Amino acid sequence: MASRYLKPESPWLLALLAALVALGPLSVDMYLPAMPLMMRALDTDIAQMHLTLSAYLTGFAVFHLICGPLADRFGRKPILGGGTLIFVAACLGCAQSSTIEELLLFRFLQGIGACVGPTLARTVTRDIFGPRRAARALSLIAMLMALGPAVAPTIGGFVLLVLPWPVIFLFLAVYGALMVVLLQVYLPESLPQRQSLHPVSIVRNYAELVMDPSFLSVTVASALVYSGLMAYLSSSSFVYIDMLGVPVQYFGFIFLSTVAGYMAGSAISARLASRWDSRRTMLVGNALCVATAVVMWLAHTQFPTNIWVLMLPMSCYAIGMGLVLPHAMAIAMAPFPHIAGTASALLGFLQMGLSALGTALVGVLLEDTPQPMLASMVAFTLCGLALALRVYVRRIPQA
Repeated sequence: MASRYLKPESPWLLALLAALVALGPLSVDMYLPAMPLMMRALDTDIAQMHLTLSAYLTGFAVFHLICGPLADRFGRKPILGGGTLIFVAACLGCAQSSTIEELLLFRFLQGIGACVGPTLARTVTRDIFGPRRAARALSLIAMLMALGPAVAPTIGGFVLLVLPWPVIFLFLAVYGALMVVLLQVYLPESLPQRQSLHPVSIVRNYAELVMDPSFLSVTVASALVYSGLMAYLSSSSFVYIDMLGVPVQYFGFIFLSTVAGYMAGSAISARLASRWDSRRTMLVGNALCVATAVVMWLAHTQFPTNIWVLMLPMSCYAIGMGLVLPHAMAIAMAPFPHIAGTASALLGFLQMGLSALGTALVGVLLEDTPQPMLASMVAFTLCGLALALRVYVRRIPQA
């Protein structure tokens, strides 16, 4: 069995880690085309359907605080395997849901299970590649991971033409089960040093992260950029399908430009990893996200029925996000090799927690115009840029 484990130089290791990271985006992107249909089938409204994403993100956020210390104590693989099995069971529960309350519960549990993939894939990357090579590796993983969300909404849209919406969650359950098998066979254990699970030790580790001069600024800045994306994703099916009249089978193609932008940003990010300071790359990415969010807001005001004024700027937003996220992760985690799992967990908690709050707020405000979505994206990215600028100007040290 040990001879099957993938080596650090193997491109298949990056592909496997990318597939684990994709658990999170696939759980969001694949069911987006079904949200209007699910809303009618479950006899609910837009605000409640937004809560299905907020519930998922809340579970995703909360379990970060637990899975990080568990992975630092028992190893990466046992927690990855157990969490992914929870994800599989929750997907089956979503497929069987007949009320919005049941769906909210299972989406929450699905978020708990899905969080181990992205969180611990980042941790394994930090374990294996170290602080210097991690930014490039994370950028390449992000580029590979984007292939899943590139096709997920399109597949979901076409599935809905011939099959009922629960099939989408059954597909996710099969994907999760396959991940359990692959990681057990091919992923090596990378835990460098076991940490204590004593509550005092866990609190001490989190306190070390919170008191670091760069960790919170970098993490919250990247979380705000990600929150802008989640505000867009949670509203997109209602905006494009219900408000702008895009047929459900074509909804997925709208995301191809966004995913292409994210892949391009991740590729540029990987190239810049050996040339630019990570703080500089992150600042440029944040500035690009602000600029494109403002363009979307203003352009939609002038051309309210044109889908291109949303689609094209969003691809540039995705480029900026591809620059921000990998370098923010590398900066945040670099000083903490001894508690990499805990650091990745707190980063994910803040990222998903802010996103959950943002999507819930947009869901309450969204009715018959995309303006609440666009205004929230501008607000999130402006706050993120202020924090990124603080990190860059003050030259807060990175490892």
